[in-house]
Amino acid sequence: MTEARITKDVFGTLPDGREVERVTLRGDGGFEVRIITYGAALQALLVPDAQGRVDDVVLGHDDLLSYLKLRRFFGATVGRYANRIAKARFELDGQEVRLDANNGAHALHGGPDGFDRKLWQIVATEDGAQPSVTMLYVSPDGEANYPGRLDVRVTYQLIGPMELSVTFSARTTRTTVVNLTNHSFFNLDGLAAGTDTLDHRLTLAADHYLAIDETAIPLAGPPHSVAGTPFDFREAHPVGARIRADDAQIRCGRGYDHNFCLREGSGVRFAARLASPRSGRVMELHTDQPGLQIYSGNYIDATVSGKGRVYRQSDAICLEPQVWPDSPNRPDFPSARLTPDSVYKHETVYRFSIAGASV
Repeated sequence: MTEARITKDVFGTLPDGREVERVTLRGDGGFEVRIITYGAALQALLVPDAQGRVDDVVLGHDDLLSYLKLRRFFGATVGRYANRIAKARFELDGQEVRLDANNGAHALHGGPDGFDRKLWQIVATEDGAQPSVTMLYVSPDGEANYPGRLDVRVTYQLIGPMELSVTFSARTTRTTVVNLTNHSFFNLDGLAAGTDTLDHRLTLAADHYLAIDETAIPLAGPPHSVAGTPFDFREAHPVGARIRADDAQIRCGRGYDHNFCLREGSGVRFAARLASPRSGRVMELHTDQPGLQIYSGNYIDATVSGKGRVYRQSDAICLEPQVWPDSPNRPDFPSARLTPDSVYKHETVYRFSIAGASV
């Protein structure tokens, strides 16, 4: 009898008595993906290294209470609008939409109670060579002051031996804005190693990035060229090689916390490559989105722990495919507008492989 590639268990119970489920998808060689219905979050991602040792490569928690106590977006599905909207407001068809600010004067990752804080519903699972789970959340019209009821689905599917596809779709009853992403924090050394990610080598398919002000809102004007700056990852560089450069933009982000403008193209295409010389693990990210937010874990400050360790600055790096930040206020940016006669779609593929380890 063939062993099931997908299983389900109870991860915990919310204060109101509702159960949070966990779905496990199994690939080859110990590759394993665990998703919880709280926040439709990637709770664990087990990947073998060059020696065949399997370890978890994403920050998170082993218990539900820790997710509830402190909001850090570990592995979460972020929405209704990922990243920042300046001054928590925008105009839509001549009408002002005012949001709830939760990042100084700005709205961040859907506001104080975004999709990462919601209990999603499992609506489909599939076993077999490419196991998958689909989760649904229905955001009411006016939730967080966003117009339109939004029906959102996210599907996690193993499409190769060590290849994870994350696909989002959404429909609205009124014209609105939508920008969804997965907010996983990656450390390809594996969490058991206890190391940071500053030696991880990063390559980006981006010739430009968005410069920001001191509150992380994109500056007026066109994107900035990466040439001659610490933001040039067109060829592989260690994440930490220039993270303390005397550069105004590095100071604004306290490291990297910037949107990189991906090269134009159709469909799912190469966006980034992250490689650990220590473990030999390599992750390629392919997406159909126009931007990739790179966050080097600058504000992880040892106030939170999980999976048996305290999390500190640069212990992980986020690669968040999305529409550019503050697009609802920037007609010169890619649009986040969604109308009732259209469907929001977003697909990202995480492709893992093994290279030789140096230690």
